[in-house]
Amino acid sequence: MYGSNAYKTYKNNSVTYASKEQLLLMLVDGAVKFSKMARKSMENNDIKNTHEYLIRVEDIFTELMACLDLSKAGEWGGDLFNLYSFINAQLVKANLKKDISILDETMPLIVEIRDMWHEAYKLSKR
Repeated sequence: MYGSNAYKTYKNNSVTYASKEQLLLMLVDGAVKFSKMARKSMENNDIKNTHEYLIRVEDIFTELMACLDLSKAGEWGGDLFNLYSFINAQLVKANLKKDISILDETMPLIVEIRDMWHEAYKLSKR
């Protein structure tokens, strides 16, 4: 029991004291993690967990869209917003239809976004 509480405290502190950049990385890491969990649940015909995991990924992309400052991001910001919006729409469609093929088409984009933000973070620290 102590270990569980210690882990929760660690996770809460890591979010509370994280920089904006680190929070972004946590979000995109979570999107990959939960999309993989959704896919596994979908394979197992676990509708409840599939729904919950896909909702988490949808929420992450909704948050990513809300956090974009389009007035400062320029054209690439609008493109990124459209990509996030497309992914979110595909996730909703996959969730409604419980269609693994839609999820399989969308997951590489999610992974690519995660990799892009991790690379941008590394480059910003040079």
